[in-house]
Amino acid sequence: MSILEAVFLGLIQGITEFLPVSSSGHLVLGQKILGISAPTLFFDTMLHIGTLLAVIAALRGDVWNLLRRPFQQFTAYLVIATAVTTAFALFFKSRIEEAFVSGSWLGQAFLVTSLILFVSEYLSRRPGGLRNDAEMDWFDAAFIGLCQGIAIAPGVSRSGFTLAGALSRKLERNLAVRFSFLLAIPVIFGAFFLQVRELYKDFHLQSVNPGASAGFFAAISPAALIAGTLTAALVGFGAVTLMLKIVRERSLVGFAAYTALLGLLVLLDQNVFHVVF
Repeated sequence: MSILEAVFLGLIQGITEFLPVSSSGHLVLGQKILGISAPTLFFDTMLHIGTLLAVIAALRGDVWNLLRRPFQQFTAYLVIATAVTTAFALFFKSRIEEAFVSGSWLGQAFLVTSLILFVSEYLSRRPGGLRNDAEMDWFDAAFIGLCQGIAIAPGVSRSGFTLAGALSRKLERNLAVRFSFLLAIPVIFGAFFLQVRELYKDFHLQSVNPGASAGFFAAISPAALIAGTLTAALVGFGAVTLMLKIVRERSLVGFAAYTALLGLLVLLDQNVFHVVF
């Protein structure tokens, strides 16, 4: 993978991570278009680290409040949601990794994201008042965590599913978007450390038997890795700032229409045209 290709994928990650359109799905699609067939899970994780820095910077007030007062109810809800996500992800780990490599379910996953966004907007506008931070409960947190676990599959939007889960539970839109983005922090950290462990195993294998493994850096140079990560961080900061404003003030229906169209195009290519797949 060249530096230009890494920057291109970092640009995709930065723009789409905080839009409810699935950054992982767009990365798989981008890799298919560029003809990148080598495993790039570690590179994908590093791009998420870039967007992690972006969300911490954009929500620095919330992050500082959680660090200053760690034993508060909101922290407990983030822990509950993260625990549910982790349990789901570990149980379906092998299937998720297969989906990342093949992209076979990408079109269907984009369509599922579209449907969920449409349904969540409908449910959020049912009669009845919206609930704020003080009215949120543990079931809300567990349900949003489950939504995030499902969204680990490429093409299924993490931010879209967590926003949909929060909105369908009648949480205020400002609370929904803050909780969704803050919930990304522990998940990205967890994915990063899992990949570091795999990287250590890979280096150990190469030290014992050089050439026995392709290695994480065989398909991408450290320079390209850094370029992609920095691009994701810088572009991601602008995207998360914009998305905070959009979710608070506007509907998600436009994103639902986009993912529906993209899903149909992917399915057409997979089954008819075979230009990318």
